[in-house]
Amino acid sequence: MSLYRQLSEAIASTLHTLYGLTTTADEITLTATRPEFEGHMTLVVFPYLKASHKSPQETAETIGAKLQEQTDLIASYGVVKGFLNLTLTDTVWISALREIAETPHYGHITPTAQSPLVMIEYSSPNTNKPLHLGHVRNNLLGYSLAQILEASGHRVVKTNIVNDRGVHICKSMLAWLRWGNGETPESSGKKGDHLIGDYYVRFDKEYRAELAQIRAAHPDWSDEEVEAKSQLMADARQMLRQWEQGDPEVRALWRQMNEWVYKGFDETYSRMGVSFDKIYYESDTYLVGREEVLRGLKEGLFERHEDGSVWADFEAEGLDKKILLRSDGTSVYITQDIGTAKLRYQDFPIDQMVYVVGNEQEYHFQVLSLLLDRLGYKWGKSLTHFSYGMVELPNGKMKSREGTVVDADDLMDAMRDTALEVARTAQQAKGVELAAEPTAEELRTAEMVGLGALKYFILKVDPRKNMMFNPEESIDFNGNTGPFIQYTYARICSLLQKADEMGYKHQLPEGGALALSSYETALVQQLLDYPTVVQEAAESYSPARIANYTYDLVKGYNQFYHECSVLREEDEALRSMRLQLSKTVAETIHSAMGLLGIALPERM
Repeated sequence: MSLYRQLSEAIASTLHTLYGLTTTADEITLTATRPEFEGHMTLVVFPYLKASHKSPQETAETIGAKLQEQTDLIASYGVVKGFLNLTLTDTVWISALREIAETPHYGHITPTAQSPLVMIEYSSPNTNKPLHLGHVRNNLLGYSLAQILEASGHRVVKTNIVNDRGVHICKSMLAWLRWGNGETPESSGKKGDHLIGDYYVRFDKEYRAELAQIRAAHPDWSDEEVEAKSQLMADARQMLRQWEQGDPEVRALWRQMNEWVYKGFDETYSRMGVSFDKIYYESDTYLVGREEVLRGLKEGLFERHEDGSVWADFEAEGLDKKILLRSDGTSVYITQDIGTAKLRYQDFPIDQMVYVVGNEQEYHFQVLSLLLDRLGYKWGKSLTHFSYGMVELPNGKMKSREGTVVDADDLMDAMRDTALEVARTAQQAKGVELAAEPTAEELRTAEMVGLGALKYFILKVDPRKNMMFNPEESIDFNGNTGPFIQYTYARICSLLQKADEMGYKHQLPEGGALALSSYETALVQQLLDYPTVVQEAAESYSPARIANYTYDLVKGYNQFYHECSVLREEDEALRSMRLQLSKTVAETIHSAMGLLGIALPERM
């Protein structure tokens, strides 16, 4: 039984003894005592004044005295107005630490076959360009949320919808046919997604040049008239029609170029440390969505306009009309989402569907929810849009292949290189002679530190907020950063290794008393909070809750390490306890950072 549960039950029993109250342990609210007061846990007694018929001060004094009499949990107590501050015995903290240390996967709940099934969609890339900075935040949030929900006792399916059809895909295909000269990832030495992205950029360049020529020849034309004259865009649209009609040559080229892109995506996902259980493709789902729209039209749920387009009217719900099929019968983006949702609920008995998509799409998901509900799907109104803000870089911090968008591979390369430079500079400042080229171990560590800095900096921020990612600030070894946490973890690993080499044990005493410092009890109290933090992070969909808890735990450990001798402690029982405390803190750091998808080096 957890310490908080024991204390809550003791308080409930005391309230029953004193006032005849039938309060349960779950109804007892305990908070950490504020730093300026003595004590560990605080009970607010105002809810019990009606039963005590006494002042807040007298009620708190009475409860404190009776509680200390009835249980051996309390060393002392103090009263500040209506607040009862309880100081727990050192034996209680040792027992709590033992329970934590002996609990497998402490703080996590193992899902069962009966646990709710949550599907989380994230990434959602287009197959005409590499993953970029926006995808980085999306993937990190989606993967971390999946880890947190699973740790809170949910079954989780991680899914991705790949946007692999449409005129934007045909732009890359057409550009490759016109100007590619048969170039492949192998012949160019480029990742497939970068190669295709280059041709998407090439199309845009040629298209703009064509528009400029048309504009020069017809200066009085409107933008719409100029764009309507573009042969290049007309060719791209014709290629899309050929694709939809199943033209064998167009389809073969589409499959080949997509395979190049998928291979590139897989390399990026692997390096980023994210994965998926199921991948859906828009080319498979848009027709399902189209059939659903036509069913809705037949049943009178939607309306067809004179030009042949199909619309849903949500004005009664306070929203606008939404187009579902264009006049030529082709699908729009939300049509594909309808089809994807239907297929997913056919494939899995989903209890909750979560879409990790930027906040600019909030209206889209309001409409999607109403559409699914109108089509008769009971789960329509229960879908969740995990909305997050934009992420940007300071100007000039990173290069971009496309000139306007920072791609994920460039960003990860730069983070690794920066981490390596910081580490080697620090080593040289200590007088360490380094080889001209970094070792394999240096590169592995730099990769972990660089990506840890990137992930932590993004995930520590409330996902709903826009953020500025500053690479230099993120890799600082001081402050609320990934490298600061990684360094502390590596320090603890080094401490435990030295203890093993010296033959020191890290275990807790079976009997006898140990006098604990406030730094030690504070650390145990922080460890006790971990299961609650995991649940709160799951309920609020906030990886930031995990990140900032871990930072506070690391700060608490560093204070303990500074004030309390460990390896040099002469009292064997106290030294052994401090080593066990260090080991448990390290395990909790590892567990929490794992929920953020962050690897921890054991040496730095």
